[in-house]
Amino acid sequence: MELGLLYSGGKDSTLAALVLDQFYDVTLTTAHFGITDDWKHARDTAEAAGFAFERLELEPDVAREAADRIREDGYPRNGIQLVHHHALERLATEGFDAVGDGTRRDDRVPTVSRAQAQSLEDRHGVDYVAPLSGFGRRAVDRLVEDALEVTAGPSEEIPRADYEAELRAFIAEEDGPEAIREYFPDHEQTYVTDVADGLR
Repeated sequence: MELGLLYSGGKDSTLAALVLDQFYDVTLTTAHFGITDDWKHARDTAEAAGFAFERLELEPDVAREAADRIREDGYPRNGIQLVHHHALERLATEGFDAVGDGTRRDDRVPTVSRAQAQSLEDRHGVDYVAPLSGFGRRAVDRLVEDALEVTAGPSEEIPRADYEAELRAFIAEEDGPEAIREYFPDHEQTYVTDVADGLR
């Protein structure tokens, strides 16, 4: 069965791909707006891990709506959530039998509720899978330690193909770089540079 996994090149989505690879023909799919070329890092990580890779370009109106929501809220959570749900909806129309993501049990954003997952499945005739949804951050970190080579650092310095990076760039372009500090708290991000031998 073919599965499209929303992919940032970070540890969670890479670990999710390795778990799902036992059961599906996984294609790592980076959803983006074409604002940055950070998707290339996800492509390189997918290649290092031995997975097929695709880009899924999202509509610019979604970036604008998400940015407006971030400005209105004063924080990024709901804007990122909006983009994640849109990306899953789009991915579900790309001909896959199943779609998924690397969300964990204790993630604050993005999340997919049970009702949202069932609605996605019913409307598009796909399965939605989130293989890390039973794992907390500490459990994921322990698994990652043995399976992945990871680079970590402040979110402004780590090249990742995720919605936050593109929304940061979108808002900076419209409102100036100082707006980033106003709306986006700095936090640690990761990207995967290699996968342990035997897991590819």
